[in-house]
Amino acid sequence: MASTRTHRPHGIGNRRLLLGGLLWGGLLWGGLLWGGLLWGGLLVAGSGCGDDTDGHVDAALDGGTDVADLPTDGSFSDALADGAADADTDTDGGVEVPLNGFGDISGACGILDQTVWSSTDSVLFRNAIDLGVADFDYSALSVGGQKVYDDGNLGGNSLHSEIFSYEVLYRCELADLLKTEAEILYLDTGGKKTDLLVFIDSVKVGVSVTRAYYYWPGPLPYADAYSLLVDKCADILLSADNADPVDAWDRSMLHVIAYDALDADVIETAFAAMDATMVADTILLVTVTDGNDEYIY
Repeated sequence: MASTRTHRPHGIGNRRLLLGGLLWGGLLWGGLLWGGLLWGGLLVAGSGCGDDTDGHVDAALDGGTDVADLPTDGSFSDALADGAADADTDTDGGVEVPLNGFGDISGACGILDQTVWSSTDSVLFRNAIDLGVADFDYSALSVGGQKVYDDGNLGGNSLHSEIFSYEVLYRCELADLLKTEAEILYLDTGGKKTDLLVFIDSVKVGVSVTRAYYYWPGPLPYADAYSLLVDKCADILLSADNADPVDAWDRSMLHVIAYDALDADVIETAFAAMDATMVADTILLVTVTDGNDEYIY
């Protein structure tokens, strides 16, 4: 289901405009109808009244609706229809999300707003992306997603998870990519680092990406999920402290890319059990991947 980022449609106002336009249109068309009936009656009467016909018609028009002042080219009905259409489709400059892109996104989307940014508590959101049956397609990525691919990462086989982390943030939260992993500056080059630096709602966000999966027998054991979150949340705090002032971010996010819904459930349960001091104000976003996603893991 599509939602709207930045601005919300003023639905009530639109309905008021539409009803008002219809009411005025009804009154004017009613006036035309009465004028037409009156005209017809005068013509019938005039047929038996000799040379007085023009006088009766002129007097009737002078005392009623001035038909000559109404447009006869359809512009009146067109203007009314246009007004109704404008009222019905006005979104006040909003953008419907998720944006089009590689895979179908469902769940929490367009949810990061001032309420989240102003809070000092951690918060968890969850969504999913279905990649269908297609193979990985570089050309289907956003410009930012392509840059993440082109720049690569600092090691390991987590590049595709970082790509789809950005794709989800871009398509749902309109995130701008500021820097990829190797571009972010740190005080200690040997210290902890994050994966992506993005800009959402004028807020600079450091995004750490990890994967939640357990091939066999599955799903991800609770102990493993808890340990993963503890380690990642600790690294997030350290990387934020290690950031060079030039690239220091305002808020940290842990983006967990989960192999399936069962793994995501375990992550949510483990996160809820963590001490508040471990997570601080970290935003946890859990994205379940479906379809042809083996190359991510």
